[in-house]
Formats: sequence, structure tokens, C-alpha cells
Amino acid sequence: MSTRRDVIIIGAGQAGLAMSRSLTLRGIDNIVLERGRVGERWLSERWPGLTLLTPNWMNALPGMKPAGAADAFMPAAEFAEVLDRYRARLAAPVVTDCAVLSVTRAGRGFRVLSTAGEWLCRSVVLATGACDRAAIPAWAAELPDRVLQLAPSQYRGPQSLPAGGVLVVGASATGVQLASDIQASGHQVTLSAGRHVRAPRRYRGQDLFRWLDGSGFLYEPRSRATARPVALPSLQLVGSADNGEIGLATLAAQGVRIAGRALGTTGASVRFAPTLAMECAAAEVRRRKLLAVMDRHISASDIDAPGDLGAWEPQVPSTASFAGTEMPRDEIRTVIWATGFRRSYPWLHLPVLDSSGEIISDGGHTPVAGLFTLGLPFMRHRSSAFIYGAGRDAEAIASSVSRHLDNSAARAA
Repeated sequence: MSTRRDVIIIGAGQAGLAMSRSLTLRGIDNIVLERGRVGERWLSERWPGLTLLTPNWMNALPGMKPAGAADAFMPAAEFAEVLDRYRARLAAPVVTDCAVLSVTRAGRGFRVLSTAGEWLCRSVVLATGACDRAAIPAWAAELPDRVLQLAPSQYRGPQSLPAGGVLVVGASATGVQLASDIQASGHQVTLSAGRHVRAPRRYRGQDLFRWLDGSGFLYEPRSRATARPVALPSLQLVGSADNGEIGLATLAAQGVRIAGRALGTTGASVRFAPTLAMECAAAEVRRRKLLAVMDRHISASDIDAPGDLGAWEPQVPSTASFAGTEMPRDEIRTVIWATGFRRSYPWLHLPVLDSSGEIISDGGHTPVAGLFTLGLPFMRHRSSAFIYGAGRDAEAIASSVSRHLDNSAARAA
């Protein structure tokens, strides 16, 4: 027997809980379905010791003050506890251990079938996040069986890796942190780097994100002309008590070998693009553009902030640390694919997916009336990718949900 609700929200992370709050404040009946526990990905898909890249003030949830010191960095597992306290404070209608099996049309609304039962509703909000499955290239299948292959969500620390060399593919925040962590444990790490930017942790007396938030940079909307988001560059950052920076030169000094973008295998070798020096130079250009954004904001706002000429000095690894364009596969015992994530909706039986399986969403609106998205990177603006952006997006989508419900009620009358 089906249970009726006005709105079903799928996913009980920060986006789903913020959505439930926004709807409840409007008097809209809703329920949140979660496949595991509240904040499941923060609990089970982050390695021990990982801290958030954003300072605590950026992790505020709607209607709740941020936990901890404003400029400190919270462990990922602790943030999961914050989410559960948030759920309790809201008395959010969350059903845990409830995996969604299918979402289909049912008359003017939807039927949501799950392991905990079946619901009929007039609107669905997909708040399942952006990290469904690792974006692993097809050539990974060419590596021998003896090579352990992991996504970052499967990594549990260097002690869990077999003896031998480690190849980390991808040099954004996740990749550089993994490379540093594993190299420090005694493994020889090779890091494959493509497009990236060496970001300052602090600049002119403040955390990077203080300036980017104050300047409005994080609130720039997605490009409506191209229907694609204005993406934030892939930042190399780490959240630590000492506000330390991390980059390829830092890793090279630690003993990490640096390679270009991984291309695939040839015979008994893994091939890398011969463009590492060019990528390093391009990363420094991107860094300067980021610094210039902050400088313009400081100047335009007449803020008294100390200069920081050292931040403009280039830091690139020496060519002696370059791994070259080929690496014998025998030197690799583990590969960690820090290559980002794709979304996966095998249970979504509605015409809203493109040829690559990604959901078609224009600022949270899909081609199917009544079906909305929330929690995707750059969904509405740059801050959509961050925890504190979930509340702003939830308010906008809640307004759209409310209009849809009103329209559907009028049509049914």
C-alpha cells in the first residue's frame, strides 16, 4: 500500500536536510529518504583523518550556527555528527536505511519505490550529491590483477595498502593530500597531474575563502548562455591547524615523483602526457588570476590588509622530480583514482538523463515538471559546491516546488 506525501526528498546530507527545512517552513508536507545513515557519505566514504577544506564558518547549515571555531577545519566524521544533530533539531522527517529502487511517473505525480515501502507524491527533489561513483578511465582494465585499484572513497589510510609503489592519478585537493599522506608513510608515490591550480590557504591576512566570499566570486551564477556552470578551478588545498599550503613543489620536496596526465598503458608501461611543465606554468597563471580577484576586492572595498608579495612567487617542482612520460607497471602496486566523480541514477526511470548518464538540470529544474535537483556542484552558482551554499539553493528550489504544487492543485481542481 502506498503512502502519500506532497514531496519526497532523496538524500539526507546537508542538501536534503536544508531542503526539508525550507519546505517545512512553507508548510509543505515532505519526507526524506536516506539509503544509510544521516550524512552516510561523510561517515563511510571519507578516509580517517580527513578534514574539510572549508573553514567552519563555511559549513553553516540554515538556521543553525556553525560548529567549532570559525576559522578551524572540522574532521569529516565530526561533520556527519553535526548533520545528525541538525536533523534532530529540525525534527526532520527522515527515513534511514531506505534505498530507493525506482522513481517513475504516476499520473500527474510520481511513484517512489524503496526498500522501506512505496510512496506517491506530487514532487521529488534529488539531493543525492555529486559523488556517486568514481570517474575511472576505461584503460584501468588494462592494469594487471595484482595492482590494487581504489577510489578515494575506498581509501582507509596508508596502512591498508600493500607494500610497493603507489600511483595517485589526479592532482586536485584529494590527490595531493593522498600523495602527501602515503609518501610520509614510506611508500614511493608518483602523482599524475593534469589541470590544476596551486591555491593559497591564506592571503593578505585572511583565509582564501574569506576573500572569495566577500568579493562575490563564489556567488557568480552559472552561465545561462552555455547552460554550463562557471566552474571554480581545481584547487590544491588542505585544511589544517597550521594553515599550511600544499602543491606539486611541496610534494616533490617530500619525495613524491610528479608525472603528467595519465594516458593509458603501452606494453609493460603506464604512459603520461609530456605536458607537465606546461601544466605547471598554466597552474601558476590560474593562481595569479585568483590572487587578482582578491586584490581587486580588497582595493575596491578599501580594506586595510597587509601585502603578500610571496604569494605571487611561482613554485614549480624541479625537473629532477619529474617521472618522465613512461613508468614500468611493475613499479606500481596500488593505483588511487583521484579523478573526480560521476553521478549515477539507475533507479530514475524518467527522461531527464543525457547520453553520459548525467541529469539534465538548469539551476535545479529538470525537463520533467515536479522533479528538481539539489546539491550538485555549480548548480546555481559557485557556492553551490560548498556546504553553506546548500541553504541558499534550497530556498530557491523550495520556491519552485511550492509553485509547482500550487499549479498542479489548480489543474486538478
